[in-house]
Amino acid sequence: MLKEKIRQLAENIYGDVVSHRRFLHAHPELSFQEYTTSAFVKSCLDDLGISWHPLADTGVVGLIKGDLPSDVVIALRADMDALPITEKNEVEYKSQNEGVMHACGHDVHTSSLLGTARILQTLKAEFGGTIKLIFQPAEEKLPGGASLMIKEGVLENPRPVAVLGQHVMPLIDAGKIGIRSGKYMASTDEIYVTVKGKGGHGAQPHQNIDPVLITAHIIVALQQIVSRVADPRLPTVLSFGKVIANGATNIIPNEVYLEGTFRTLDEEWRYEAHQHMKKMAEGIAEAMGGTCEFEIANGYPFLVNEEKLTASVRLYAEDYLGKENVEDLDIWMAAEDFAYYSQAADACFYRLGIRNEEKNIISSVHTPTFDIDESALICSTGLMAYLAVKRLGN
Repeated sequence: MLKEKIRQLAENIYGDVVSHRRFLHAHPELSFQEYTTSAFVKSCLDDLGISWHPLADTGVVGLIKGDLPSDVVIALRADMDALPITEKNEVEYKSQNEGVMHACGHDVHTSSLLGTARILQTLKAEFGGTIKLIFQPAEEKLPGGASLMIKEGVLENPRPVAVLGQHVMPLIDAGKIGIRSGKYMASTDEIYVTVKGKGGHGAQPHQNIDPVLITAHIIVALQQIVSRVADPRLPTVLSFGKVIANGATNIIPNEVYLEGTFRTLDEEWRYEAHQHMKKMAEGIAEAMGGTCEFEIANGYPFLVNEEKLTASVRLYAEDYLGKENVEDLDIWMAAEDFAYYSQAADACFYRLGIRNEEKNIISSVHTPTFDIDESALICSTGLMAYLAVKRLGN
């Protein structure tokens, strides 16, 4: 039975997948700089006899063709980049690149897809169809490696009927996955604001145009777009995480600088909100005697899991893992550039459990103590292989 063969192979290659993951974890590379990672992936594919071609500079696309007759194509995606974080874990595979860390699990995603590729290549005589392996750079940095891969044709020649991706989730125990149908993750836009006034002595406010006060009004007022303009049934988040007013206790600065993020789950409202924010901020600044430069860097779109595909993925996952090991997920206002695939093709993005409280593996992603229960690598490789062959109709 194909399912049992996949399970056995996932267990057999477990040691190699762990080794690959630890190598990648020890040698993290930032977005658009994944040259060592890319070379490692190419070497592994060569060893497996899997053809590949480069894309988007450091990206790699491999192809596995089943021996049985079928024209169906499915794509499996893993991202490869790391984050500018200094690792605090004291483990043998600790990052050797100072200030860079695989704190979001992309080492897991890449090593898992390599393991899945090994399983599928071993079993290709038993299924029909083509599997496109997408090793993607730069998920963590705009404009997102997914957008570049798509522009360069990753979803063409051949075009997949579905794209599957998995991502680590520290809230879910190892051996389990989480899944949600429909809208799942938010769009994300970066906001950069400069409020200008006229600085001077803090004891003489009447002689100045205080950009700090103007900024305070703008920050408070913009939250009304979330609470009073947005449809309350539509998740919307506006947060400012950086405010720089480089004055002093008795010095009013000439300008204040802001950075923030805007997130939602509707593309039409997303761009409508942009105009509301810009108009409101500029109007407040002008009314108070100052000026406001309001810039928005458009980020990733919202991520949607196609309902029919996701229903099938859930059934296959329950069959492979057991129904008790497939959890429901809620909407999450974080962002992922896998969203570009979901906007361009039928897609399903699910969560891989990596938590183990007994081992104190509980840290969130994007933290210097993030790590995984490596037993999850048996699930990550086998499940994706099973999902692929089932979606191909085998």
